[in-house]
Amino acid sequence: MTGTEHSSAAARVQTKISVADPKIMVNLLGPKDEILRLVERTLVSDVHVRGNEITITGAPADNATAERLFSELIELIEKGETLTVDAVRRTASMLEQNTTERPAEVLTLNILSRRGRTIRPKTLGQKHYVDAIDENTIVFGIGPAGTGKTYLAMAKAVQALQAKQVSRIILTRPAVEAGERLGFLPGTLNEKIDPYLRPLYDALHDMLDPETIPRLMQAGTIEVAPLAYMRGRTLNDAFIILDEAQNTTPEQMKMFLTRLGFGAKIVVTGDVTQVDLPGGTTSGLRIVREILKGVEDVHFAELSSSDVVRHRLVAEIVDAYARYDAELEQNDQQPVRAVPGRPNRRR
Repeated sequence: MTGTEHSSAAARVQTKISVADPKIMVNLLGPKDEILRLVERTLVSDVHVRGNEITITGAPADNATAERLFSELIELIEKGETLTVDAVRRTASMLEQNTTERPAEVLTLNILSRRGRTIRPKTLGQKHYVDAIDENTIVFGIGPAGTGKTYLAMAKAVQALQAKQVSRIILTRPAVEAGERLGFLPGTLNEKIDPYLRPLYDALHDMLDPETIPRLMQAGTIEVAPLAYMRGRTLNDAFIILDEAQNTTPEQMKMFLTRLGFGAKIVVTGDVTQVDLPGGTTSGLRIVREILKGVEDVHFAELSSSDVVRHRLVAEIVDAYARYDAELEQNDQQPVRAVPGRPNRRR
């Protein structure tokens, strides 16, 4: 054994954590010790559980990390949460970022609750995004698919409506999708537009009782409409969400942002890597940051693959495409997101 190895071995210490409540210990271990096995794989230190005592063995710094992880997981359980593999992974990921915010607080920040289901941020980036919506009049949520940009914005809109902070919710998106044109779709204008707005309706059904949605829409309390319908309007006392904003032109983006009225809040969401505008058309979302740089009460929240809350493969796919596009751009080739002379393809 080398001197370094001797030094490393000598530096190994033990830290013990006692868990008085057996119910907490059962939750901490998980079904068939599933949670414990995941924690062991996550940590550098060795972990041994006997009775109500957890023994952590390793370097002092590694033990401190392990102790923090167990402390956060225990607090989650004490707050009534049932530990899941996903919750453990997200807690460990937040601790790795050395933030002052505690994972147990982030993962229990409830926005909406309905029929036993709670909507809350699941990552640090999502927490910062939600905080930005509370603190600013106009917020841009920019990030890849699956990061909860639109879903969390809609949850905040419903929360604001229920708290009577606004009198109506307006949801809009451009009627542009993967190169298809409205004129080539069958049906009336409303039937042509409906597929583009369907994701917004689906999210509403997660957050409100389905039987109340038609009544609220008929009363104008909730409005779902294509972006073109916003022209010429002033939107007062409303929570307004523009979804899929990467498919706006600069002119459309300006038109939308200038609809802002008194007592209103705007959230703009989009993914600049999934532009479906015809080749050569500039995305309004790509240039708006430079245009509005330094404007007070406007915030740009950046979400990344670490904020993806869909299947774990989605984050890996997002990263793989980002690397591929970066390599193409280094070689002066056109990235996947923009094929010259054709509508840009969705990733």
